[in-house]
Amino acid sequence: MKALYYDGDSLVLKNVPIPEITKGEALIKVYYTGICNTDLEILKGYMGFTGIPGHEFVGEVVKAPENKSLVGKRVVGEINIACGQCDLCRAGKRKHCRNIRTLGINNYDGAFAEYMKFPVENLHPVPDEIPNTIATLVEPLAAAFQVLEQAHIKPTDRVCVIGDGKLGLLISIVLQYSGIHHVLIGKHPERAKEVIPEVEALLPSELKGLENSFDVVVEATGNAKGFTSAIELTVPTGTLVLKSTFASGENLNLSPVVVKELNIVGSRCGPFEPAIAFLKSQHEKLEGMISGIFPFEEYQRAFEATKGSLKILLKMS
Repeated sequence: MKALYYDGDSLVLKNVPIPEITKGEALIKVYYTGICNTDLEILKGYMGFTGIPGHEFVGEVVKAPENKSLVGKRVVGEINIACGQCDLCRAGKRKHCRNIRTLGINNYDGAFAEYMKFPVENLHPVPDEIPNTIATLVEPLAAAFQVLEQAHIKPTDRVCVIGDGKLGLLISIVLQYSGIHHVLIGKHPERAKEVIPEVEALLPSELKGLENSFDVVVEATGNAKGFTSAIELTVPTGTLVLKSTFASGENLNLSPVVVKELNIVGSRCGPFEPAIAFLKSQHEKLEGMISGIFPFEEYQRAFEATKGSLKILLKMS
């Protein structure tokens, strides 16, 4: 089969064996995969990953010896693979397993391939109402829903999302869907309004006077400067939800976190159930999130197209 392989230096298309599944795994024929900012960071050295990247996918189960009812069904998958045996797994914190593997990110080959293997317990069937292309957004949309699980936003809270890239827009869509008024700050307010017409979108240059103004700030810029801006925007004793992951570290002044007594919440993957339920009836709201679809063999053009775009997909042959 064809797969994109990252050797720690470059990403190349090569022929590799179709994965052999073991107990509890399924073999999946991949239909589409999405290119995520985390994939771009991996190519800069994030997590020290080598192998087949890619973690946003939709595909069809072609083999599942222990779960034959799944064969022929379209699926998406939760990316964290837990051992199920350690103390954290037994405490219900499986995505923080001490022996965690993560699809296409940490010690487990990912979805930039014609076929992939994956644990059956991580798979979710895709309802017929959701198109293949939109199904690739289930994983990042679940990460957006995770904000609601962690921040416990009150009706009186003033809320801000900083960063209007792919994840920031998904978070804004989830907040809008949940009836939470908020301000979205980013460099592309016109594009943001095309995706979410009702949103109040501001440029960073329009932030003067908004310091210490928001009870809850969600940082989704993908860079360290966004963290600094988020600290400035959060009211003393407010909550700052951090979504960004990036490879290179920068010097950060954390003194304001102490002085303002901020609650810092790290936020990563989220629940698939509400994301799938949302897409079942609201998938058209995310159609504007997909900027382009490229044949798998044109992966170089696809990765280049991610600059300044929203979601770019690879279509498997």
